[in-house]
Amino acid sequence: MKIIKRNGSEVAFDISKIENAIRAANAEVPASERLTEREVKFASLNVTDECMEAGHTVTVEEVQDLVEDQLMALDHFEVARKYIIYRYVQNQKRHKNTTDDKILALIECNNEEVKQENSNKNPTVVSVQRDYMAGEVSKDLTMRELLPADIVEAHNEGIIHFHDSDYFAQHMHNCDLINLEDMLQNGTVISGTLIERPHSFSTACNIATQIIAQVASCQYGGQSISLTHLAPFVDVSRKKIRRQVEAEMEAIGIDPGEEKVAEIVEGRVREEISRGVQTIQYQVVTLMTTNGQAPFITVFMYLNEAKNEREKADLALCIEEMLKQRYQGVKNEDGVWITPAFPKLIYVLEEDNVREGTPYFYLTKLAAKCTAKRMVPDYISEKKMKEYKLSKGETEGNGDCYTCMGCRSFLTPDRSGNGFDNVANAGNYEPGKPKYYGRFNQGVVTINLVDVALSAERDMDKFWEIFDERLELCHRALRCRHERLLGTTSDAAPILWQYGALARLEKGEKIDKLLYGGYSTISLGYAGLYECVKAMTGHSHTDREATPFALAVMQRMNDKCAEWKAAENIDYSLYGTPLESTTYKFA
Repeated sequence: MKIIKRNGSEVAFDISKIENAIRAANAEVPASERLTEREVKFASLNVTDECMEAGHTVTVEEVQDLVEDQLMALDHFEVARKYIIYRYVQNQKRHKNTTDDKILALIECNNEEVKQENSNKNPTVVSVQRDYMAGEVSKDLTMRELLPADIVEAHNEGIIHFHDSDYFAQHMHNCDLINLEDMLQNGTVISGTLIERPHSFSTACNIATQIIAQVASCQYGGQSISLTHLAPFVDVSRKKIRRQVEAEMEAIGIDPGEEKVAEIVEGRVREEISRGVQTIQYQVVTLMTTNGQAPFITVFMYLNEAKNEREKADLALCIEEMLKQRYQGVKNEDGVWITPAFPKLIYVLEEDNVREGTPYFYLTKLAAKCTAKRMVPDYISEKKMKEYKLSKGETEGNGDCYTCMGCRSFLTPDRSGNGFDNVANAGNYEPGKPKYYGRFNQGVVTINLVDVALSAERDMDKFWEIFDERLELCHRALRCRHERLLGTTSDAAPILWQYGALARLEKGEKIDKLLYGGYSTISLGYAGLYECVKAMTGHSHTDREATPFALAVMQRMNDKCAEWKAAENIDYSLYGTPLESTTYKFA
């Protein structure tokens, strides 16, 4: 006689397993309520007889039902109860997924994967643990229910990496450039409270940090803001301070003259800038978002982004103060000055700050001094950006200079050339001008180039065949990311979609139109180019013999992104993945 196991396989019926299960339950009750050995044998034989008479191959579950019936027929109800409990516990053990173990491990600070995953999170803190617990549930849902089996398998085997599966269950995007100008100049809403245009630089900085925190809690990637959007409020403060100084002088009956008044005003303006920048610095590093970490925020410092010379001079004051405070650092719990993780800083090198004798060269020297001590800022060349980042209608050398998103991924140039006809309903829309602030990235999937090479075993034909198969797998995974966002309503994250950070859509309006036409991007990441080339050619990708192959690999990925973009009207972009702790998975 056979029996069907839970995995569907058939094995020989073994009466001893029934006897042992009854004995295990029997041992859990007082001696007075136990079955005798004769009764154990009797019940087991009766179950066997019923299985033989069933007319079909019985399942394990059917056998267990029969055991329960026999125990109750013999009036051993307490033993039957223990058997039912035993059966339930075993069933729970079988159905318990690894999520339970991972959650329990992270609560006890024994989850090594979590410890290595994000250096910006402290997994021993209970608020961070709550985010990680939610993340484990999201991962479980993602892998069991939301992704195709072959993509899950490829992810688990390290063939590709499906990023941020701990947030994929929700309708969330990756990273973005915050339209801070629109929010500050035209107002926004935070937690149901209307925030109007600020009347001082320090207030603008305080509002900016609140916006940063709100945005960080509604997405899983980094965000970037421009210091240029805060610079206009320096002059707002200047005028306010001048009125105060003039009133003070009048109150004490002194007329110090215009030169002295201007000197006093500018001194107080610098104090105001210092307070505002300090607010950003300390608020950002001490805020704890619902993601269980300080906001991943980048501050962009680009002089030529200013709209006039007055604003540019004020922006220079802001940049100077930002660099000075970052050079100083912040104190840790022991009172030692250290380098804060955030905000990240990006400084643009341009014609009026790169050479000795240019008006703002002093800022570049200060930036270099800061980099030497604090490893920030990072640098962007305005000249190179304008050569390579060409919106529709622009020519080489006359393109656009803009910051990357917090994750270091760049948006594609504005292919509409006119701000996408203000599809996001931004309050600061300028017709005919390319748009970057308010745009975002839908998510990332990374291909493991090393595994492609090792799987090909130095066979070039095989390499390109495997490479194309893996790229299509990444494409399908990216489609999953895109489709997860489709149908999302603006109500999911009002600060993003309704109140200006990314758009000003109506309540209940879907964000779908922002997912097409180049307004947002979606990234094909790659990792291991050097190792891939080394495995296939025996040389580094920078060696003359191997560089053509390395370039061909990069070109193939670029071509695929272009192919998918043309077919779907979605801006696929190529992204050099900062693999960090995921390196161990690809190894």
